[in-house]
Amino acid sequence: MKPIKNITCIGAGYVGGPTMSVIAQKNPEINVTVVDLNTERIAAWNDSDLSKLPVYEPGLDAVVAEARGRNLFFSTDVEKAIDEADMIFISVNTPTKTYGKGKGQAADLKFIELCARQIAAVATNDKIVVEKSTLPVRTAEALKSILHNTGNGVNFHILSNPEFLAEGTAVQDLQNPDRVLIGGENEEAIQALVNIYATWVPQDNIITTNLWSSELSKLVANAFLAQRVSSINAISELCEVTGADVNEVAFAIGKDSRIGSKFLKASVGFGGSCFQKDILNLVYIARTYNLHKVADYWEQVIIMNDHQKERFSDNIIKTLYNTVNGKNIAFLGWAFKKDTNDTRESAAIYVADHLLDEEAFITVYDPKVTAEQIYRDLDYLGTRSPEENRRLVKVVNDPYKACNEAHAIAVLTEWDEFKTYDWQKIYSDMYKPAFVFDGRNILNKKELTAKGLVVYSIGE
Repeated sequence: MKPIKNITCIGAGYVGGPTMSVIAQKNPEINVTVVDLNTERIAAWNDSDLSKLPVYEPGLDAVVAEARGRNLFFSTDVEKAIDEADMIFISVNTPTKTYGKGKGQAADLKFIELCARQIAAVATNDKIVVEKSTLPVRTAEALKSILHNTGNGVNFHILSNPEFLAEGTAVQDLQNPDRVLIGGENEEAIQALVNIYATWVPQDNIITTNLWSSELSKLVANAFLAQRVSSINAISELCEVTGADVNEVAFAIGKDSRIGSKFLKASVGFGGSCFQKDILNLVYIARTYNLHKVADYWEQVIIMNDHQKERFSDNIIKTLYNTVNGKNIAFLGWAFKKDTNDTRESAAIYVADHLLDEEAFITVYDPKVTAEQIYRDLDYLGTRSPEENRRLVKVVNDPYKACNEAHAIAVLTEWDEFKTYDWQKIYSDMYKPAFVFDGRNILNKKELTAKGLVVYSIGE
């Protein structure tokens, strides 16, 4: 198989943009083009002001600055990029279906199919097609069916190369990955992708499997991580009623080398684009094979996560004398985790929705999430009209302004800056008693209590 000289990635989002930037950085002899039909997104990737990149990831601006214009390009000309590519990564959105069979659980593959059909229509020479999006098992079968039945004589080799990025540390994860997983059927195609990663990833960290093992490994990895979050959150509720401290419990069991300390941080619940979607996908796959006990087991992880968000918002209402009608609640954080501007499935969305049902007024501050995105998240739920969302929710660019004349503060994202605020000033500007609900257990409860604030932490 000829050396790979041109790579195209379809999809310039949270996975495609950073992944291709690092591949370009580490392989200066390969031209990497990221394409997307969203003209605003591509314009942002090409903006000379690197602070305006559409994806916020620490260190990403430096990577883009090094490679962009040299061998990293962002374009809306999808067909040209497909035609010129030796290898094509598909990195488009695969949301949970909101219609038809599998609604609420199965992955919606319409964008994957559209990509495959466009590749098939445009390609005039042999290509390697790499699944980078999170996909259900045996999606490659559908890709092969579409690509191999074009009748134009082009040979396509399908590879699965799932991402294992944690938003907020994506650049670090890409530059120093625990593992790179490549699944396929053609050894030459597999080796071509191995060679690209091998320019910076140790060979021992590059795992090759069959297609189906690679696809399933991605879902299972996220399911296991999410299961740990829901497990410790279940224990947090038990801690609150028994007098135990969930942080002490997590520390103690995390010292067990068989368990480890990662993902044992109690919180208001997990969010992000992967965990819920992938578990629901796993549940759906299990049910389609009539593995109902397996499906029930993994579905419980989602049920526990939803319960934690409801419990958090219910505690705010209960503590504020069983009514938040007309009261001001300040939200510190809207992103699903720190060091990202991604809000997909953020706990803040659902906590806000619950409080808005009770006619609370909410003022939001997040250092990286725009007002437009916050309103878009709430409007997408369809719980109330866009006008009503804007009447009840205000977004500000100053955390002290958000907390001014608040009846309560809810910490929904673990941004480090929240720990450095002048909490005495915040206390003086709040209604008394001044309540703080720490949904991420990041604040020093003892210090804030000494300043007069009434602090509620998860699992304490």
